[in-house]
Amino acid sequence: MAITRIGNPALADVREPNFRNIIINGDMSQSQRSTSVSGITGTGYNTVDRFKHVISGLGTWTASQSTDVPSGQGFANSFKMDCTTADASPAAGDFNVLAQIVEGANIQHLKKGTSSAESVTWSFWVKSNKTGTYICEILDGNNTRQISKSYTISSANTWEKKTITMPGDTSGAIGTGASAFLQFNWWLAVGSDRSSGTLNTSWNSTTNANRAVGQVNLADSTSNEWYITGVQLEAGSVATDFEFLPADVNLRRCQRYFQQVTSNAWFFTYDNTTQNSRLNFFLKCDMRAVPTTTITITSGSSSDGVQYSDVGKITYYQNGASGCRTDAATKFDAEL
Repeated sequence: MAITRIGNPALADVREPNFRNIIINGDMSQSQRSTSVSGITGTGYNTVDRFKHVISGLGTWTASQSTDVPSGQGFANSFKMDCTTADASPAAGDFNVLAQIVEGANIQHLKKGTSSAESVTWSFWVKSNKTGTYICEILDGNNTRQISKSYTISSANTWEKKTITMPGDTSGAIGTGASAFLQFNWWLAVGSDRSSGTLNTSWNSTTNANRAVGQVNLADSTSNEWYITGVQLEAGSVATDFEFLPADVNLRRCQRYFQQVTSNAWFFTYDNTTQNSRLNFFLKCDMRAVPTTTITITSGSSSDGVQYSDVGKITYYQNGASGCRTDAATKFDAEL
């Protein structure tokens, strides 16, 4: 029996995403905190969602969501690292890494720690004026294991696509608890403590000296910039085309880890005798864990705090005030 398609023929090729990309926000389109942050010298999430700076020493940096992208690939944004204070001679313990930390629940299909462990393939577009060897790494902090592979930026100031395949790890299973994760690292600069050995290109117990051997020093000049976009990490040995997600889906996936209220909110009295107030924040989606809440009261009593919290709701209290107002930057953070 013939099957007749009902609906708009123009939508016939529209497909649901299969979420093969382990990386969240790999097109760098979501940047809830800020589009540019300067003066970065330490570790934290600053601009583009889900990408974390892991820095000790090695200069000062500006991170930004850029519109410099490879032509004809469909991307609107990239992540840019700009060295603003140079360090041409890293101390032994210095390092500069861009990382995405992926919770264990999202990588069970890799079957890590079993005889059927899946290989993974990285693909991404990268550009820098600083040519040479760079290092990508998977770090399993739960089991103290890691693997690294190198890639080369061959032409200055030119977008290049890189593809790297790493074998599966038959040791060290990853669970699904709140502290289970893998960390995917792009090294940018490093001191001798993590680069003086032999690059570890197969899964092994972590030896710091073998993690980033051969890595160029992106921090050696204030002229240095590094861009990345189109980041995809998937099971198997083949790099498929980048999986673009609808904007609302991508944003909601980011909000599992960080979200914020971007307008003022008012508390209202719930107890006319004590003049106490409560404000319920119903979060935009359930978060990975109970979030850390950052809130500033612009009017009312200073006696305040979180009374109740779970992954989907925060109740904030304000004592001795019939009404008060928060500022426009209430933040909820459940990042790894």
